[in-house]
Parts: sequence; structure tokens; C-alpha cells
Amino acid sequence: MKQILFFLFIFSTATAQFSVDASYMYGKILPHSKSIKHLIINHPESVLLSFNKKTFGELEWQSNFNFPDYGFSLHYQNNNNDVLGNLYGVYGHYNFYFLKRNIVFRLGQGIVYNTNPYDKNTNFRNFAYSTKLMPSIYFLLNYKKEIVIDNIGFETGLAFFHHSNGSIKSPNTSTNVLSFQLGLNYAFEEGNIEYKYSNDTLKSFYPIKYNIFFRTGINESDIIGIGQKPFYNLSFYADKQFARKSKVQFGLDAFYMLSLKEYIKYKSVAFPNESISENTDFKRVGLFTGYELQINKFSVEAQLGYYVYSPFKFLGPLYQRIGTKYQINKTVFSSFSLKTHAANAEALEFGIGVKL
Repeated sequence: MKQILFFLFIFSTATAQFSVDASYMYGKILPHSKSIKHLIINHPESVLLSFNKKTFGELEWQSNFNFPDYGFSLHYQNNNNDVLGNLYGVYGHYNFYFLKRNIVFRLGQGIVYNTNPYDKNTNFRNFAYSTKLMPSIYFLLNYKKEIVIDNIGFETGLAFFHHSNGSIKSPNTSTNVLSFQLGLNYAFEEGNIEYKYSNDTLKSFYPIKYNIFFRTGINESDIIGIGQKPFYNLSFYADKQFARKSKVQFGLDAFYMLSLKEYIKYKSVAFPNESISENTDFKRVGLFTGYELQINKFSVEAQLGYYVYSPFKFLGPLYQRIGTKYQINKTVFSSFSLKTHAANAEALEFGIGVKL
């Protein structure tokens, strides 16, 4: 049945300038934490199947990004480790082309299913994954050649997959897998189609704009079983566009994370020699700067922040955020982001914001 649906999809989209590719990957779990060294015993193997919609400049943003592809991909990763289990993922992705379209960089974001998450009774060794469902991102950097023999081409390069639940539940050591990739692609063609280049002119001045952003979600501290708690983050920031697709940001974050309050209470009781008061303020305030890359109505943003108010010293003074935004209309936007302290994920944030 799956094969029938696949071929129906292929024939139904053959006239819509699609391409498909399939790759085999052989990789290694990177030892980014001591907590997962006991899990790195074999090399993961995986298969990636992707469906891509080509662009030719029908919309202005397409030519600004050198006519990228967009689509969705299916991923199966065999960790070759019964403790870790296996992973099944579905992603949305963009392909960006360089060097006469021979080099492709792909950014994918999606959700994965793990077959054997942590369980204190039956699988207490799996510190990497504690939930069956978790978000994931991946990157590809490939040499790609289309239409080598008839409509068949080949591609090879490197792939990086990150699997983590963003501390929604502990433990959450996560895994980073770097793989060698080898694959084939098939391009559906309808003759020679010309690329349409945008003739818009670059503005000489972009005004500073102001934004209010509210983010929320649930997370759990590193103490397994302490319980999931909600958090609320409020941000105010200014951004300035300096090119068609690039913005810089500077702003203020206020963090109200109830899991940190519970963690402080736990530390005050469990480690009395550290002289931590359970009444220590858990609220934090940070200043941040960031960069935003606009891709049609979507944006990818990365931010670096510094806590200017943090009575309880937790995971250092610096924090990072990486995520995506979607412009609902000219005023309202939504977001999905991951807040981290270096390799330590703290929270998956779901947000809504407005431009003032």
C-alpha cells in the first residue's frame, strides 16, 4: 500500500516541476556529553527520502535566494543500539544552491518518533531520549548533479541530525549524528524553463521597528521525576533590516520559569552544604542581540543573550536561542524556538508576537 501511494504521488506531481531524492547515510553519534558515552557503541545507519518543489522566480523571494527548492522529507535512523531504539522523522525543508547549483545546503525542521525512550524500570540507561515524540533539525551539505543519465542524477556529502525534546521531560541529553551521505535524485522536467529574476530595487533606508513577543511552554529540570512546569517569557526588542532578507535585533528578555523555582527548592534541601535558600529569586532578565534571515513568510533567527539579572546562577551567564518565525500578517507573527545554554537545552518555546 505504501508503494502504491508513493507512485501515485510521483505521477500526480510529475507535471509540477518536482524532484525526489533518496540517500543512504552512515554516521557517528558525537560525544557531546559524558552522560551518553555509554550509548555510543555502534554507528547509526539511516535512509532519507525527500520530495522537492522547484522554484523559478514566480515570486520575488525565490530569485533573491537563487531559486531554492522546498518540500518535505522522511527519515529513518537505525541507531544499532537497543537502548536508544530507532527514530522515524518527518520534516519540512528548504534547499539552497551555490556554485552554479552544484552545491546544495539544506535546512530541515520536523518531529521524530523514538521506539524506546527512557523508562526508570525497563530502560533506565537511555539518558538521550525521554519522550517518544520530540522535535528535530537537520542540515545537509551536498555536491548534487541532476540529469546525468536521463532524468537520474547523484549526490553526496555530509548530514547532521540533532534529536532532542528540548527538556520538555528529563532526562534529555539528546544526540547529534554526523553522517556521510550518498544518494540518487530524479528530476521531472517539462522542457527548458527559464528563471525569472526579480527587478526590484534595493531600498536605501529601512526604519527601525519594535516588537513585543510572548513565549511559553513546559519543561522539567535535570532532576528526573521532579515534574514538568510551565514557563512564560516576555521579550521586547528592536530590529532593523539592512538588506532584502536580513535583519539585526537587539532587545530584552524576562524569564519566569517555574521548573527553576522547583530546582532551587530541591537544591536547598538536598545539598544543604551549598547554602542555597529556597527563597532565592528564580526570575531572570537578559539582554540579547540576534540575526534574522527572511525566507518568504518564514524567518530563521539566532540570538545570543547575557543575563543581567539572575540571582540563582544556573548554567552560566550566556544563553542562546535558535528558531523559526512565521509572518501571519503585517503585524502578527508566531514562532517555534529552542533556548539553550551551549549544549544544554533548557526549553522549547512557542510564541506569538506583534510589531508595534
